[in-house]
Amino acid sequence: MSKKRSRRRPTTYKDWITEEGLEKIAGWARDGLVNEQIAENIGIHPSTLYDWQNKYPEIAEALKQGKEVVDRQVENALLKRALGYEYEEVKMIATENGGKRVEKTRKQVLPDVTAQIFWLKNRKPKEWRDWKETEITGKDGGPVELKSWVDLVVKAHEGEADPPESPA
Repeated sequence: MSKKRSRRRPTTYKDWITEEGLEKIAGWARDGLVNEQIAENIGIHPSTLYDWQNKYPEIAEALKQGKEVVDRQVENALLKRALGYEYEEVKMIATENGGKRVEKTRKQVLPDVTAQIFWLKNRKPKEWRDWKETEITGKDGGPVELKSWVDLVVKAHEGEADPPESPA
């Protein structure tokens, strides 16, 4: 069984730097698609999309604007989870006489420690990263003198130094 080949012409950047094309690109980015998925929707290889971004500022700007919207929404949702929030739960309850009544309940979502850690590690990495820098200096604050075991043995053999202690 052979595959049918599409008879339509290959897509070019000119098809996408139109107002409609740029709106589609921005919309896909706003919907959360990554560049590889957007390239697939356009019908091109991801590397072609990256080339287009570098050559055609309109395409780069459409991607940037679309991503900014959804990135801001995710940032806001993360912050909301980190700080905790209240919301109103609304339930429709059937009554005994066949009617319905609305029941509203105020609920609270407690602050999420994981969201707080993630936020702080990304917003204040110097204060919140998992590792600390330690500076080691040599004698009188100078550089550390590194000696290999082999160098110490050779110097001892030549009488320039005492034999090294066994590392074992």
